[in-house]
Amino acid sequence: MTSLSRIEQKRIYIQGISGARPPIPLSYQAMKSAAHQKLSPEAYTYVAGGAGREETMKANRSAFTRWEIKPTVLTGKESVDLSVEFFGQKRKSPFFLAPIGVLDMAHAKGDLVVSRAAAAEKVPFLFSNQASEPMERCANEMGNADRWFQLYYSKSQELVKSLVHRAEKCGCSAIVATLDTTRLGWRRRDLDLGFLPFLRGQGIAQYTSDPVFQKLLDEIKPDKSSADFRPTLTLSTLKTLWRQKKNYPGSWKKWFSKRPTLAVQTFIDIFSRSDLSWDDILLLREYTDLPIILKGIQSTVDAKKALDLGIDGLYISNHGGRQVDGAHASLEALSDIRALAGPGYPLFFDSGVRSGADAMKALCLGATAVGIGRPYVFALALAGQRGVQSLLRYYQAELEQNMFLSGCMSISDLNRDRLRTS
Repeated sequence: MTSLSRIEQKRIYIQGISGARPPIPLSYQAMKSAAHQKLSPEAYTYVAGGAGREETMKANRSAFTRWEIKPTVLTGKESVDLSVEFFGQKRKSPFFLAPIGVLDMAHAKGDLVVSRAAAAEKVPFLFSNQASEPMERCANEMGNADRWFQLYYSKSQELVKSLVHRAEKCGCSAIVATLDTTRLGWRRRDLDLGFLPFLRGQGIAQYTSDPVFQKLLDEIKPDKSSADFRPTLTLSTLKTLWRQKKNYPGSWKKWFSKRPTLAVQTFIDIFSRSDLSWDDILLLREYTDLPIILKGIQSTVDAKKALDLGIDGLYISNHGGRQVDGAHASLEALSDIRALAGPGYPLFFDSGVRSGADAMKALCLGATAVGIGRPYVFALALAGQRGVQSLLRYYQAELEQNMFLSGCMSISDLNRDRLRTS
């Protein structure tokens, strides 16, 4: 079996002889700093920020430092097998790309570029419900590569059903229902800038491309639009109106239409369901035969309810610290939920993963697969498709090397006994 870490190290060191450097920094902090210089203040803040004082973001990172790997040596083996299997399909590695909305803030064709990168590296991509490109276009970029769809529950049940059916038709292999965003988190950094990309028509392509959403627009009378969408007329207001029209699909006629602004208003009105309940999860089961994964699970109480309902998989995440300020680390929740679910049940994880070594710890604590989030957005901003592919190779190579040097030759060797708490 070919060693990923040897290949990547050799590539980087040989190219270094001629003065070439990696397309992105391998250090997360260095990559983040470089992206900060390249992104607009609004874009960087939206990606990098979290809820409130950002204590949950800090907790996510602190949790990784509390767990320490206990290496063993002299295995007598030479290669590491990173493959994992769940939902009846074998994957090359335990990584996937977590859903992140409004990727066009990092790259003009962000969703399409990331789709191509994921397909090239054979890493599943979880299409965001808040993408800047319709899921069908992203699917076309991926060929037969594995993709899933993240679902936000709208106030329109017909729209929810339509999104699920579109995901089925474009080859998604799972529906990931996100449950922790029934209201938008209190994100101080974004509030300081008065910036929400959706009001500029960004990140709503799954909606404007949907026939049910377009029907909703037909049923709304323009003169009944909410007074909440009547800001003071300034140059900034006019720029926002221009962006709404630019981001709306269609021909030149959109520039003379109120429909782009109406689409933004309607999206804001129906985006999320504050009264979402477990009954709605049961209804989702009636819409699709695809595996259903519940994202945003942080407690054993919710995990037990989901298991009792026969949900196919759980996604342990606190939205990267973007929703609840002061919440406990997702890594700690992962360990408790694995103990409840037992071995073999699919548990997906993100929040705070910044390296292959972090992924190893998450796998030891019970993750079936590990999501990469903010890092790939910064890689996208710095080097486009090449940046995202490089990041995926680096994470896989580092995981492989860390496992090898710790005496773990397959994912099945990773368990809680491989760790100790500091």
